[in-house]
Amino acid sequence: MFKGLSTHVKRNKFKYITLVMLIITAILVKEVLIDIVYVDKQYEKNRIITPWGDKIKSGNLSVDYTFDQALIDIEALGLNTVNVPVQIDIPSLNSNTAVINVDSKKKAIQLIKKLRYKGINVILEPYPYIKNGELYETQLNPDDKDVWFQNWKGGVLLPIIHDIAKPYKVYALCIGSNFDQFEKEYNYWTDVSEFVRKNYQGRITYKTNWWYTAAWDTSKNGQHDTYTTKLNNPVLQNVDFISVAAYFELTDKETNTVENLVNSIHSTQIFDRHQNIFEELKNLSSKWNKPVFFGELGFPKRNKATVHPWNPEPSNIFNEQEQANGFQAYKEVFEKESWNLGFSVFAIGKKDELKNYYPCDQSIKVINSWYK
Repeated sequence: MFKGLSTHVKRNKFKYITLVMLIITAILVKEVLIDIVYVDKQYEKNRIITPWGDKIKSGNLSVDYTFDQALIDIEALGLNTVNVPVQIDIPSLNSNTAVINVDSKKKAIQLIKKLRYKGINVILEPYPYIKNGELYETQLNPDDKDVWFQNWKGGVLLPIIHDIAKPYKVYALCIGSNFDQFEKEYNYWTDVSEFVRKNYQGRITYKTNWWYTAAWDTSKNGQHDTYTTKLNNPVLQNVDFISVAAYFELTDKETNTVENLVNSIHSTQIFDRHQNIFEELKNLSSKWNKPVFFGELGFPKRNKATVHPWNPEPSNIFNEQEQANGFQAYKEVFEKESWNLGFSVFAIGKKDELKNYYPCDQSIKVINSWYK
C-alpha cells in the first residue's frame, strides 16, 4: 500500500509541488497583499491629519443598525471611524450577570470585516442592553460587585478581545460605558483595565458620562460636584484616551443661536450654574496627560435639544436647526484643540421616525465639514 502511494506521489510530484505553491501564493496574497498592503493603504487614505494632530471622526451605531444605512452614513458624514456596539444583555438594574448577545456579536464581526476593507477604524464597545433596552446603563447598580466585575472581565471583555478585537485589529476597545452608579469603584475598574492590558495590546478607552458643576455650590466636595470624582478616577491613567459622553446641559432656552451655545460651553446658563465645560474637559486631559474624545455627541431634533441633550424627547416640537446648532457650537469650540481627539456622532446606522438623535440634513453638513 505504502509502496503504491510512494510511486503515485513520485509520478505526480510536479502537480503536488504546483498545488503547494498555489496555496502558499494564495496565503501571501490574502495575508500580505490584501490584509497588509491594501488595507493599510485604505486606513492611511482615511486618516484625518490636522495642524492639531490626528483626529477621530466617528459615529455611534444604534444597536439595531443596518449594514446599508451604516455605510451610507459613513460616506455622508465623512467618517474615518465607527463605534460598533456588541449588545450585552443585562436583565435588570441590580443584576450581577451580563451576557454577550450572540446575534449582535455575529453582526458586529460581519460589519467589521466590511469596514476593514474600506479602511474605516473601529471602536468596539460592549453595549449594556438592560431589560431589552428599556432601561439605561447610567442607572445600573449590581447587587454584588465582586460577581459583576468577574463576569464583566471573564464573560464579556475576554471573549470580545479574543473573538473580535484581536483577530480584526480594531482601533480601540471601550472597557466600560456610562456606569454612573458604580464608577467610584476605583479598585474594581483599575483591575479591569489591568486585566485588559494583559490580554490585549491594542488601544483601550473608558467612557464616562457627562456631569455638571455649579458656581454657587461652594460647599467642600460640593453636592453637585461629580466632576471631582471623575477627575480623580485612577482608571484614566491606564487608558490611551478618555471618552466622554458629552450630553452637557447648556442653556435654559428652547431655541438658541450658535453664538449663544458657544458662550454656554464656556459658562452654562441653565440654573445659573456657569459651568465652564471647556476648561473642565481641558483639565481632565491635562490631569492624566491623555486626549479627551467625545465618545457620544448628540442632540435630539427637538426644541430644548441643548437644555437636556440626554433626553431623546425634551420637547414635542420638532426642530432640526436646533440640533445642527448644537453640532456647530461644539465644532467652533473644540475643532482646533490639540487635546481633543475628536468626536463620535450619536447615533447613526438606522434612520426612522423613532430615531430622534439621527442627524438631520443641516447637521450632516456641519459634521461633514468638521476638520476640513
